[in-house]
Amino acid sequence: MARARGETVTARMRKMSHRVRTALRKSAVDYFRGDASDWLAFAGLLLTVPAITCGTLMLPVWCSPSALVLPIVAGGLLLRPASLLALYAASAAALIVEALVLGPYTQGPARVTPGTVLVVAACGLFGLVIAQFRSRVGVPWRRGGTMLFDLRERIRVQSKLPALPPGWHREMALRPAGGQSFSGDFVVAARTGPRGRTLEVVLTDVSGKGMDAGSRALLLSGAFGGLLGSLPPQDFLPAANGYLLRQDWDEGFATSVHLVLDLHTGDYELLSAGHLPALQLSAGTGRWQEKSGSGPLLGVYDGAEFEPVRGSLRPGDVLMLFTDGLVETADREISEGIDRLTGEADRYVAAGWEGAAWHLIEKVAKDVNDDRALLLIRRSA
Repeated sequence: MARARGETVTARMRKMSHRVRTALRKSAVDYFRGDASDWLAFAGLLLTVPAITCGTLMLPVWCSPSALVLPIVAGGLLLRPASLLALYAASAAALIVEALVLGPYTQGPARVTPGTVLVVAACGLFGLVIAQFRSRVGVPWRRGGTMLFDLRERIRVQSKLPALPPGWHREMALRPAGGQSFSGDFVVAARTGPRGRTLEVVLTDVSGKGMDAGSRALLLSGAFGGLLGSLPPQDFLPAANGYLLRQDWDEGFATSVHLVLDLHTGDYELLSAGHLPALQLSAGTGRWQEKSGSGPLLGVYDGAEFEPVRGSLRPGDVLMLFTDGLVETADREISEGIDRLTGEADRYVAAGWEGAAWHLIEKVAKDVNDDRALLLIRRSA
């Protein structure tokens, strides 16, 4: 009986220990994700206040009274405003205790001086401002960076071109303004039709640049990705125009070019919404030719019509789609930029086109303070 009771008690202790570990692990994960209370961080930081106070009273030269800024700064990053105020109250009480025990600051070093109080108060005010901003946004700091990273990766995945059948080569390079992670230029692409015979690619340039246009580009890329392949090609730009008009943004226009390419025959159709012309290199003549449909900017007025231009990619031909940041600057006309782009692109005719998209941006518009995007599609000879 005694042995059975011992085993029962041991089993209960194991179950209780397992439940405690599971609860702590779940609380830690939820806290990191921003879904749980901040009691764990609050308790930890609150315990550091008496620990620092004891250190200051015992070794004031090594642990100065200003060390209380450490939990205050950490609290500004980890705690909600209500918990942060409680931590501040504990820190203020600790300063009072230190001042009473150590004596007046005029009697020697390592005392609580007016400067110490000002430093601690300034750090507390700074932490409170950060906590209130986080609370208003609704995203804790430990989750905010993860969300931005996730958004950037989603943009990258959405801009990834689908694999093409043998005989075709495609490249895409995107470089945001100022070396930022978010761009106002984006690409959505899909293979549609029977057995993925048709390649549809949409290159869009949202008004603005960098972070200012990044949020709108993210929203539009998701919407355009849902429309692409769900509508007949001739209906895509009108639907995109209507969607942009419904957003009612102050700076809500965009340029876009929609390529519909038959991967069996090489025939294509190009529809443009105020976008720059595409460039096609003819392998037979070695010359570049501009290809552009006609249509207004997206988001300007309802009922816009878009007239396509048709062409064909023969073996060895190359088609380039790009945004204005690649060819236009304050001191250079678009025509000059296009001439420079085609001149640099001619260098890759004999050398092959592997890595050409990124290198062309580096050669033509490396230091331009604008978003740049370049798409290359080549039919093998």
